[in-house]
Amino acid sequence: MKITILCVGKIKESFYRQAIDEYAKRLSKYCKLEIIEVADEKTPDKASEALANQIKEKEAERIMEKLKDDSYVFTLEILGKRFTSESFAEKIEKLGIQGTSHLTFIIGGSLGIHEKVLKCSDQSISFSDMTFPHQLMRVILTEQVYRAFRIINKEPYHK
Repeated sequence: MKITILCVGKIKESFYRQAIDEYAKRLSKYCKLEIIEVADEKTPDKASEALANQIKEKEAERIMEKLKDDSYVFTLEILGKRFTSESFAEKIEKLGIQGTSHLTFIIGGSLGIHEKVLKCSDQSISFSDMTFPHQLMRVILTEQVYRAFRIINKEPYHK
């Protein structure tokens, strides 16, 4: 299975990069992981709703250019469906059994994900009602994908 994490912006802090690299290394046993970063837009403090929408639309265009037609698309959204680690693993396993070989997870920019991208989503998911920095969300996502593959393969994982 191929897993793509398509995200807006770059990882600046080395400790986040190290954590993502560690989970990428662990995941290599189970899948082909690809992380694609698209440029983020500078967002002024107190941006108007119109400007915020323009920024999200520019980021959306960059995301849409990288999306593959053959991929099952998850968007990470605060109002998305909640999964336990076990039900998330079950979802990934079920998709694989049904013949899906490519999953894409989209993490938007600081203002969120534009409607254009949301319409391409097969499943919106949420990890919490809390808001996390986008860089940290990549670490959390890679860890949960790794955990899902451990569960699918009936291997021990930390509870």
